[in-house]
Amino acid sequence: MLESYRQIFSPVSARFSLTGLVARLPISMVGLGIVLLAEDATGSYGFAGAVSAVALIANATFAVVQGRLIDRFGQGAVLSIVITVWGVALALAMGSLEWDWPRWTTFALAALAGASLPSVGTCVRARWSHLLAERPDRLHTAFSFEAVADETVFLVGPILVTLLATGVHPAAGLTAALVVGVTGTLAFAAQRGTQPPRHPRVTDDGLRPAIPWRTIVPLTLVAAAMGVLFGAAEVVTVAFADEQGSKRAAGFLLAIWAFGSLLAGLVSGAIAWRRTPLARMRIGAVGMLLAMAPLPFVPSLSVMAAILLVGGVAISPTLIAAMSLAEKELPTARLTEGMAFVQTGLAAGLAPGAAIAGAVIDAEGASPAYLVCVAGGALAVLGALATRAGRPTTVPSHAEHLEDEPELA
Repeated sequence: MLESYRQIFSPVSARFSLTGLVARLPISMVGLGIVLLAEDATGSYGFAGAVSAVALIANATFAVVQGRLIDRFGQGAVLSIVITVWGVALALAMGSLEWDWPRWTTFALAALAGASLPSVGTCVRARWSHLLAERPDRLHTAFSFEAVADETVFLVGPILVTLLATGVHPAAGLTAALVVGVTGTLAFAAQRGTQPPRHPRVTDDGLRPAIPWRTIVPLTLVAAAMGVLFGAAEVVTVAFADEQGSKRAAGFLLAIWAFGSLLAGLVSGAIAWRRTPLARMRIGAVGMLLAMAPLPFVPSLSVMAAILLVGGVAISPTLIAAMSLAEKELPTARLTEGMAFVQTGLAAGLAPGAAIAGAVIDAEGASPAYLVCVAGGALAVLGALATRAGRPTTVPSHAEHLEDEPELA
């Protein structure tokens, strides 16, 4: 298994991948860090949640715009600017709470910080696509490692920000996120030798490469459905553990779930798959739905841990296949922009999933609220079945040399 990873990693690729991992830590730290700091400063969870939601919505809204700018002007130039804006905006947002500024300033600064937070994970995947353009058979392994890196970020980030905010100072968690985000992103952006080339808005013949919407739109739906599933599962699992008399067990349950996904991602990257990314995504989506189906009927914490471990196995392979399909179908000149749609869909599904699950918990309890996760899984299956591969365009792509394989019927 390790041989597959040794084939893709060199000092150069390891450097941009690992700095990219550090740079994306704020993605899992900022939302929770804002809630912890704002609640401590104002005593209002409602205000804290609203500020966090504004930052999340702004990030989802401007991620595609950032992707378009990165494709046109290059990663190094754009990332250096936006991460600087993000660092200043986040620092001032923290200051607005500490210095008792008007609340509208906190909302405005949180929106600016959210809009300028770069999607480093998308940029890392674009670098892999550029680096392995002549070896597409190894790209799956690279995307698998990045999926594992994402799992690591969402496993470590929330724990780190909570420990710092509750054990050191309410602002310590966000301060750590600011430091690692700015430092990691600037270190990543400085590696100009591995960044994909800049692409003009139009090609030499005056045409702008088209995004294959019949692939990207349903892929975004799949990602949004997975976001609903994730957002709901986090909230409901906390409530379930509380009902079982051990609220602190929620962290363990969610860690078990993430570990199953992380392990599956590592194994998936070592396998030379014969099935197409579309086929693997459809199988993975069905697997997620089947894994979610028993959750409303689980009677105890121990059974829940076992089911979540198994359920996590379907997550990374599905995300890996979705990103691999996007990379295969998108034209090189709009790769980062197109992938940003999928990443934005995932982020956009988190908030409604958590909100709907919370309402069901208040009305019916934790176990029935797991039906929101089941609904997210069902939407993912529908999106996967609606996805079509094969770009109906003659614009050349870096992935056109991939050998076609029969799709899953």
